[in-house]
Amino acid sequence: MTAEIINVGTEILLGNIVNTNARFIANKLKDYGFNSYYQSVVGDNAERLTALLKTALKRSDFIFITGGLGPTYDDITKEVVSETLGLPLELHEESLKHIKEYFNKIGREFTHNNIRQAYMPKGAIVFKNKWGTANALAVENNGKTIFLLPGPPREMCPIFEEYIIPILEKKIDGYIVKRSVRIFGMGEAMVESKLYNLLKNSINPSVAPYAKEGEVLLQVTAKAETKSLAFDMTEKPVKEIKETIGEYVYGIDVENLEERVVSLLKEKSLKIATAESCTGGLLSKRITDIKGASNVFEYGAVTYSNEAKINMLGVSPDTISSFGAISPETAAQMAEGIRKLSNADIGVSISGNAGPDSSEGKPVGLVFIGLSTKDGTKTIELNINKMGADRDYIRTIASSNALDGVRRIVEGLQLPQKI
Repeated sequence: MTAEIINVGTEILLGNIVNTNARFIANKLKDYGFNSYYQSVVGDNAERLTALLKTALKRSDFIFITGGLGPTYDDITKEVVSETLGLPLELHEESLKHIKEYFNKIGREFTHNNIRQAYMPKGAIVFKNKWGTANALAVENNGKTIFLLPGPPREMCPIFEEYIIPILEKKIDGYIVKRSVRIFGMGEAMVESKLYNLLKNSINPSVAPYAKEGEVLLQVTAKAETKSLAFDMTEKPVKEIKETIGEYVYGIDVENLEERVVSLLKEKSLKIATAESCTGGLLSKRITDIKGASNVFEYGAVTYSNEAKINMLGVSPDTISSFGAISPETAAQMAEGIRKLSNADIGVSISGNAGPDSSEGKPVGLVFIGLSTKDGTKTIELNINKMGADRDYIRTIASSNALDGVRRIVEGLQLPQKI
């Protein structure tokens, strides 16, 4: 079965907003075993959308269109679909009732142009939008199914989860299970070298590598008659990867390092506090982005200036004078200071040069991480001197290494001294 995604909106075409809908739908289609060969973005233009829809109907069984379901003159998706399929638009009383109730609920005036949203192609299946006014719908024609979904992701995503996925589940032949194995501290080339035979020869289940920013993702995919059987099929390759890559595997079926770290801290009932300089609070943000972080995160300080390091964290002026703010000595005292200040179990610090120019005679990309516990304090030296590395990249890689350092401490693994 083939599927195609069409995103409607001039604002997407011009790059004014990021097209997250395509990524969301593509991932869902992949999870359910649909072949998705085409994705398109088209502006709010009836002629171009009509041409694209006619092409999609020739080559795809399922077409997912997002956007263009609103009340204004440039919301043309339903009109184009209706005309292309030769179906008249009819007033859908339940949709009109829903729109009026929604406006009443939020205390806004119902204007006449909102009635446009209640007109549906004849015979359409309508899905109630609990998060907005534009109901979603599905239209079947000559063995093809077109899904029309609202453009705002906060509306489209839950509608897809609640209404569209159950339809897809009825269409699939077998079940697909995807597992993720996330690796940090080992490059893609080395991962491939160690797992070459597994990667080359795997079919069902298959193992595919993906390079992420500073880490590697291995995706293990299996297809079987049932979900449980497909899951069981993934167990052997996942085990082989873990045994081969070892301590560099930081998580199975987790989204990122911060999720894994927060989970580990919860398991061990440990608290963490952060002191950051060049990362400007990014480490704290990544931790607190995770639900439940309040159970493990105690304190976060951005001590950008030397005075802040001295006055807030208790870093010795002599240390900064002798070694500089970008040094293992300063990073160690920052970590110790934040741990004592917050009473946390682990204090982690980051101090370095994210660029664009050298500082204290230290090169761009030189970063030190401090990790302090009741058993002592250790530091990690990072030389993030990748050609053309910008501030965002350096700060991201620095915060990732800090998170991995915390993971290693909690799991009782050895910390690298220099990376």
